[in-house]
Amino acid sequence: MEKAIILIDGGYLHKVLKRSYNSVKIDYNKFSGVICTELDLERLRTYYYTSMPIQRKNNPEDEKRYSGIQRFLSNLRRLPRFEVKLGKLQLIGGQFRQKMVDVLISIDIIKKSYGGEIKHIILIAGDADFVPAIKTAKDEDVIIHLFYHPSSVHNELLDEVDESYKISDEFINKIKNTNL
Repeated sequence: MEKAIILIDGGYLHKVLKRSYNSVKIDYNKFSGVICTELDLERLRTYYYTSMPIQRKNNPEDEKRYSGIQRFLSNLRRLPRFEVKLGKLQLIGGQFRQKMVDVLISIDIIKKSYGGEIKHIILIAGDADFVPAIKTAKDEDVIIHLFYHPSSVHNELLDEVDESYKISDEFINKIKNTNL
């Protein structure tokens, strides 16, 4: 069985779950397992990329949000073969935006493509910033699979990946966290 890694843009997946699935809680271990089972691949590791929220002094709402994300990421790190990678938030035009997350994902797409151990990269994302890294990985004969939601995906990304799969109601029902 060929080896695969899963790269999750946490901000993207969170947005999809919030907007399209009423903020459903999912089981990330099951998420990785279902994807690899359906694609008949052996998962080497899942990488989850995100940024910690801003934490302003003496702001209980910020402290609560920060603490909740810390717990969530700590739980992810304890899952088998999971790794969390953090970018940063930056205030741009009056809004906080994730920075470095797309770069971290792109670097891993390229790094994991060399050496021939990984034959498949499974990306959960929606923007076109990954296209140059995907092209590089494809030059190394890595197959790029994209899991996306139709409400939030760039056409250039869809055009560049080898295979694409819509995140559907059926898929979400398979990975719901039933331990809540």
